[in-house]
Amino acid sequence: MPIVAPFVLPGTWEESIMAFRLSSPAFTTGSPVPVRVTCDGEDLAPALTWTHPPDGTAAFALVMDDPDAPSGTFTHWLLGDLPATATGLDEGFAPGALGVSGTNDFGRIGYGGPCPPKGHGVHHYRFRLHALDTAIGLREGFARHDIDRAMQGRILGTATLTGTYERGRR
Repeated sequence: MPIVAPFVLPGTWEESIMAFRLSSPAFTTGSPVPVRVTCDGEDLAPALTWTHPPDGTAAFALVMDDPDAPSGTFTHWLLGDLPATATGLDEGFAPGALGVSGTNDFGRIGYGGPCPPKGHGVHHYRFRLHALDTAIGLREGFARHDIDRAMQGRILGTATLTGTYERGRR
């Protein structure tokens, strides 16, 4: 007898329990991020929205990085203790508006947009939103290793959005 997978109607409760998603009105996964959110533009944090976090989510943490950086993964944005009631961030999100902001690899608190070396090719920028079972209690200005350690064993699910950016040869 053949095995038949259950049919799930789009938009139903059954679909939503597996649909933790992160998106942006500015770009889609795999597409270039707009210049305005990069060092070549206004260096604004892009707007982000998320849906269907896992049951039991008590807080969120956001990590944006570039795994294609010449010296290894480069961290562009760290946010911890975003409230479980949050469903997104506005374009131009600034430290202190919500949650706790960490220090990026530019040495600044808050967002630092894509800025790959000129002529280095396409870089991928991963925005990863982690649903956590508790707030992690970091202080303003925390480092990447702090959030990575604080999230260990606390992640209920992760939603990822990846954009690309490339600078010319000049």
